[in-house]
Amino acid sequence: MIFLGPPGVGKTHLSVALAEEAIRSGLGAYFITAHDLAADLGRAYREGRLDRRMRVYLAPKVLVIDEVGYLPLDDLGATIFFQLVSARYERGSIILTSNKSYGDWGSIFGDSIIATAILDRLLHHSTTINIRGESYRLKDRRKAGLVPPRGQGGADAAARSLASDSVPPKTRQKTALGSTPSEAKEAHS
Repeated sequence: MIFLGPPGVGKTHLSVALAEEAIRSGLGAYFITAHDLAADLGRAYREGRLDRRMRVYLAPKVLVIDEVGYLPLDDLGATIFFQLVSARYERGSIILTSNKSYGDWGSIFGDSIIATAILDRLLHHSTTINIRGESYRLKDRRKAGLVPPRGQGGADAAARSLASDSVPPKTRQKTALGSTPSEAKEAHS
């Protein structure tokens, strides 16, 4: 399953819900961001323990890789990502989220050939869900006039608005996963 769409439309929320349902059904699931995955496996490679560390990501029936494309991967990260996708191919499910269309994946991996090889394996048995819409996190700010209406000021204004927010990152993450901002603040108090 691959969820594509702009920030704030629920890609991570849906991925986590599917992983939780897999766990309820007795299947193993693991959640990690693409950047953290590449950093972890890159460190393992440099320390000579890549095969052992790779097993952590091969073991669960469902692997959720979040935020593919938010940060580009270096050559080692792209190669290791390809190795993981290849090793899981037809053996375990991958749920992936990205803010980039498939045509932009060459820039994520720094190489259109490796991006094509990754997509070839991912898309063979998957369903792509393209989510369009407005950021859930900006909805109330837009209503209050703190963010320009859609199409006026664009992503830069929205990013500045979020960056100026004094809510700690963990609270924002909880909010993105479905709680209201006040519930998220209470959870971290």
